Amino acid sequence: QVQLVESGGGLVQPGGSLRLSCAVSTSIFRFSTLGWYRRPPGKQQELVAIAPRTGSRIYADSVKGRFTAFRDIDKNTVELQMDSLKFEDTAVYYCYGEIGSEKYWGQGTQVTVSS
Repeated sequence: QVQLVESGGGLVQPGGSLRLSCAVSTSIFRFSTLGWYRRPPGKQQELVAIAPRTGSRIYADSVKGRFTAFRDIDKNTVELQMDSLKFEDTAVYYCYGEIGSEKYWGQGTQVTVSS
């Protein structure tokens, strides 16, 4: 059973930083895709960032230049470094991964940007 478990959410002021971490229960090298989605309050789920096994990382336009997604091989995690946070970044953030045709989701972690 593949599991993804997020951590690192919380409350942060606008302009602040936060790092999310997603621990996976199998080798991160098995995942062709690892990344992050989010669901803002009252809105649909949206892509945030993807760190593929090969190729370039993908970012939503709204987070380009502010967020960085990467695989930490030593920790066997996928990370999301979030800088210059804005009110509109408030959401539940979900870790996402693909192995072959199988898709996996974490349980979500809340990020609230508020003054």
